Amino acid sequence: MFEAAELGQSVSKDEYREREPVLRGELLDAQNRLRASAAFPVIVVFAGVDGAGKGQTVNLLNTWMDPRWLVTRAFGEPSDEEQERPEYWRFWRALPPRGRIGLFLSSWYSRPVLDRVYRRMSSNAYEHCLNRIVEFEQALAEDGALILKFWMHLGKEAQHTRLKKLEKDPTLRWKVDAFAWKHWRKYDAFITTAEHTIRQTNRGDAPWMIVEGADARYRSLTVGTAIRDAVIKRLDAAAEATSAARARADTPAAGRARRVSSGVTTILSNLDMTKQVAPAKAEERLDRYQGRLNLLERQAGAAGISTILVFEGWDAAGKGGAIRRVTSALEARQSQVIPIAAPTDEERAHHYLWRFWRHLSRAGRFTIFDRSWYGRVLVERVEGFATERAWMRAYAEINQFESQLIEHGIVLVKFWLHITQDEQLRRFKEREATPHKRWKLTDEDWRNRERWGAYALAVNDMIERTSTGDAPWTLVEANDKQYARVKVLKTVCDRLERAVAHRRR
Repeated sequence: MFEAAELGQSVSKDEYREREPVLRGELLDAQNRLRASAAFPVIVVFAGVDGAGKGQTVNLLNTWMDPRWLVTRAFGEPSDEEQERPEYWRFWRALPPRGRIGLFLSSWYSRPVLDRVYRRMSSNAYEHCLNRIVEFEQALAEDGALILKFWMHLGKEAQHTRLKKLEKDPTLRWKVDAFAWKHWRKYDAFITTAEHTIRQTNRGDAPWMIVEGADARYRSLTVGTAIRDAVIKRLDAAAEATSAARARADTPAAGRARRVSSGVTTILSNLDMTKQVAPAKAEERLDRYQGRLNLLERQAGAAGISTILVFEGWDAAGKGGAIRRVTSALEARQSQVIPIAAPTDEERAHHYLWRFWRHLSRAGRFTIFDRSWYGRVLVERVEGFATERAWMRAYAEINQFESQLIEHGIVLVKFWLHITQDEQLRRFKEREATPHKRWKLTDEDWRNRERWGAYALAVNDMIERTSTGDAPWTLVEANDKQYARVKVLKTVCDRLERAVAHRRR
């Protein structure tokens, strides 16, 4: 695989002086076009052998382009804060928004390669990491990101020569430490692992380019030209797509759901909506489960177990009331409620999962989402805010996201609070007649009622495709508010109790 990158390719000083200013100007023009259009983010990954010029190339790109609109990140060993969250938390937070270019050193490839080379990771675990990388990059690419990956290469002897040269330079010898020579002695294992990594993660929407790194002028022009060409090609394609979209402006929104009868049969149709708790027993059960939850929260916190609760449901189904019964049992300093509304401009400039990744808490804490990432397959699907292709692929992306949470040891509990249409109407009218509740009722609530059938189908698909063994949906019969609150509290306690007991074993 690497033979073509060991040919000794080089660029003369004269050729470099002629080509470099032209390339710089073209890169700046492409960067400005990208900023103006904000059509997509650009993610540039640098990997390769020590001494092959990864850092120098990134520094040079910051000189050639406007560094104010570049996102440059280098990842070392994870900090305590990062270790307390799923591994990809730090990568998601660092992603550039649409219109910006991100340059990544020591990225999501570093740990799997190093751990495999030094036998700290089994073959199966290594393949799992590579599959995770493919899923991550695929999700970003399908959301529109332009992904470019450069493997900066040196042959074994060339790397030895490069490290020796750096050691002799008083201003650069700091770059060569014991780890660099330790890695060099493992050169053959690194190359074997790198070849497999590149083969497994080389995709049409996230391709690798192998660049010979011995000659600084050659590698600089090669990388700069590749970035320029890819960005301009994508910008031109985006401009054509925008023109085509304007021509279709008078057609119905892509992905808008057809009107569906409210009497459609779904998973929700099988729920027994007559379930209730006698008022005399409700308070006793609420007090009992809140006390149990308070104890479990402290035990989970001591064990470093984080908990994420997701609340979805019909308008007026009682999500807020159920959340308040949970939070009243928790330590306020160790919990947070995240209400999810329409995305902000900053959030719209990223992949839709970005805003949820950044809200993940440190170990031992509670995070409660009042509506969540499921908006992509519910309101965005039904209202046509997402294309059918976008919300269809979201099921797999959500399952992958949740599997990372669970793999990290997070307790994830998902609730759908269900009420009948008659009960929703009764609650709407009650809100309308109650001054201190009237603000909760909006024109959008009434409009959503007209799409009950379409939403019921969307909920059915959501449950069917995202209720997994590790992250099942709990369907809550919520016509009786007290019954719903007791069921929510009991479910949280049961799940948390199992997690604490498992951690102690």
